Amino acid sequence: MSALLSIKDLQKSFGAVIVADASSFDVAQGEAVGILGPNGAGKTSLFNLITGALRADAGTIHFDDQDITKISAAARCKLGVARSFQIPQPFAGMTVFENALVGATQGGGLRGREAEVHALDVLDETGLADKANMRAGSLSLLERKRLELARALSAKPKLLLLDEIAGGLTDAECGALIDTIKRIHANGTTIIWIEHVVHALMAVAERLIVIDFGRKIAEGEPKAVMDSPEVKEIYLGIAADA
Repeated sequence: MSALLSIKDLQKSFGAVIVADASSFDVAQGEAVGILGPNGAGKTSLFNLITGALRADAGTIHFDDQDITKISAAARCKLGVARSFQIPQPFAGMTVFENALVGATQGGGLRGREAEVHALDVLDETGLADKANMRAGSLSLLERKRLELARALSAKPKLLLLDEIAGGLTDAECGALIDTIKRIHANGTTIIWIEHVVHALMAVAERLIVIDFGRKIAEGEPKAVMDSPEVKEIYLGIAADA
C-alpha cells in the first residue's frame, strides 16, 4: 500500500509548550490507524496540523502525493481531508440534512440533486436518516456524534480523522458506533482515530501510534503496543517494574 499521508519532522509549540516534537509517520491508503496518549499529549493539535487549523513551525505534510504543509484548511478539505470534533459542533439551528448538505457542497464540491442524494446516503449510512428533518441542536449525544461523522463523510474524504468520537457514550452506543466505523473503513476510507476508549480503538485500528508531549513513543501492531512497558507506564500509569 502506498502512503496517503506522510508526516516528516513536524514541529509545533506554543511558547514552552511543545505539541508536536519532530513527529514523523506515514498512513497507507486504506489503513485504519489509532492514536493514543494521555491528556495534553498533543493528539488534537496533531489533527489541527493535518487539517490546517494550525500551521507547523517546521516539518512537512504530504497528502496524496501533494505537499499540503502551507495550504489552507479549506483547500485540504477539498483535496479529501475531513475530520470530526471531540466536542460536537453542529449547525444547531439547521436540520440534520442541512448539516450534511453543507459538507457535501462545501467540502465534497457537489451541487444540486447530486449533493442532496449524497447527503441522504451519508445520513442513512450513519443511522440518521430518520432524523433528517430534526434540528441538529435537539439531538442526543450519540446522534450528535453520528452527525459529526456524517458531516465529515459528506465531504467525500479520502482521509477521515476521528477525534474521540466514542467519548461519553454507553457501551451499547459505543458498539453501534464501532460497527458504523468498521463499515466505513471496509468501504475503503482511510481512517486515523484518536480515542481514550481503548477497546473501541482496538476493534478498528490495524496499527497504533502512542504520543506523549508531542513525541511518538510507540508504533506498531495494537496488542504489541499496548503490552509495551513504556506505554503502560506513560499512558496507563502502570510502572514498568510493576
